[in-house]
Amino acid sequence: MATAPSSTLIQPDNYRFLQEHIRIHSGIVIDADKHYLFEARLLPIAREQGMSTLDDLCTQLRRLSEASLRYRVVEAMTTNETFFFRESAHFDILRHQILPPLIRARKTTKRLSFWSAASSTGQEACSIAILLAEMGLDDWSISITGTDLASKVVERARTGQYSQLEVNRGLSASLLVKYFDRQGSTWNLKAHLKRRTHFEQFDLRSSMRGLGPFDVVFCRNVLIYFDAETKSKIIEGIHGTLFKGGHLFLGASEVSFPPASKFWRRSHNDIVYYEAR
Repeated sequence: MATAPSSTLIQPDNYRFLQEHIRIHSGIVIDADKHYLFEARLLPIAREQGMSTLDDLCTQLRRLSEASLRYRVVEAMTTNETFFFRESAHFDILRHQILPPLIRARKTTKRLSFWSAASSTGQEACSIAILLAEMGLDDWSISITGTDLASKVVERARTGQYSQLEVNRGLSASLLVKYFDRQGSTWNLKAHLKRRTHFEQFDLRSSMRGLGPFDVVFCRNVLIYFDAETKSKIIEGIHGTLFKGGHLFLGASEVSFPPASKFWRRSHNDIVYYEAR
């Protein structure tokens, strides 16, 4: 006797509807074989709404004129994996290759600015702040802007609070006790570093004319979710936010995107990064 199909399986037309819904509202392209991803992230939302299947959720999405459920669906599909000093080689390059000449050039103004695009819950921005503090730049005027499409992770980032599990991912014990205060089961980023970070909700497909200028932009492990045309537009926008000679870090799988007309390709110990022309 054949096994009955799972009640959570989604009809092909509804799968395509969700693919298009996510693409339109976030720019993220979901492949045709990601049924498990939709089920893992959207089925809990469907059940909260009193529905039993993703087909039911699609029916509701098609009917709704208000945006709250549509936005929850899009936000659930954004990937928020992050940890402190992720891809540590980038931070080594920042510390040893990029910052020393930049610090010498800015010794009069003592100003530096950074952008952590797709910042999730803020560990990347905090890592930058910690690195700068370790380099003795406490008396500098430093701005670290973090942006993300998902409002919930932006709100989390603004708190500067992390669980024991989160601080265990990428932070040494010495950095943890030096730059965080323990409060019960959470660790709070120290106030003087928290003041250097600023988090906002932002769609990378939007105009970036109001952002920057930045000395360094981290835009890592996010472009892989966009189609080629959107990737190109985002890179073009980022170039416009950088000082001439500013630097861009991409994720390891994203190193072929920036056009040579806009960026010089740099490498150190086989790690690729980019300098704005």
